[in-house]
Amino acid sequence: MPKNRNMFSSLTLRRRGVMSRAVHRVWAWVQETGAVTAQHPGRLRFGRIGTGTRLAFPQGTVFGEPWIELGDHCIIGEQVTLTAGLMPDLDLGSEPILTLGDGVVLGRGSHVIADTTVTIGSNTYCGPYVYITSTNHSYDDPHEPVGKQWPRMEPVVIGPGCWIGTGAVILPGATLGRNVVVAAGAVVRGEVPDHAVVAGAPARVVRSWDPEEGWQPPLRTPAPVPIPEGVTPEQLAAVALLAEDPADRA
Repeated sequence: MPKNRNMFSSLTLRRRGVMSRAVHRVWAWVQETGAVTAQHPGRLRFGRIGTGTRLAFPQGTVFGEPWIELGDHCIIGEQVTLTAGLMPDLDLGSEPILTLGDGVVLGRGSHVIADTTVTIGSNTYCGPYVYITSTNHSYDDPHEPVGKQWPRMEPVVIGPGCWIGTGAVILPGATLGRNVVVAAGAVVRGEVPDHAVVAGAPARVVRSWDPEEGWQPPLRTPAPVPIPEGVTPEQLAAVALLAEDPADRA
């Protein structure tokens, strides 16, 4: 009896392994087929979707896409919401409402809600679950439910080259300069100058760049050494092998 039980368990494990591999192959096919690109937009008809831009599958909520323009080589993660206008099927005029520059990255689960204009500059990277919105609830009337009161809207501008950390919130009216770092979980409103680091809720500048003094307060870690131009992946792999301990290779 134990021998039969072991055979049954072994057969069950093999079947599960086969099923698992099959499920992963099917899911990989679904992800590839469901991704949105300029060549394969599916049901989405963006005002513009640039060369090399890809929206991973599954997408989040997307509407108002005729007023959404995506630059070249953008990476939009899974379950990212992109909306223009308060609701679908509105006529928002002739100008774009939500604009992403070239090379923008939006991490998994992020939301960009553009009821009025939202502009994200080129090469801005957002971690997962970032929330960018041009709309905020109003609560002027204490007798009316907040959700039924007309919201306030202000444009949002995020400059090029920014890094926005996981779970950060960018509120209506925020204007971020060039190469701004937003710490994870920060809540940003108002104006942030170029080359600043902001953190907290509400966010405040905790480090900034001075042309004469450099970063103030000074950085605690040395800057990484950049890879020289023209170095190939094969050369990098060879250098990594040289750096290993000979005992490890043995």
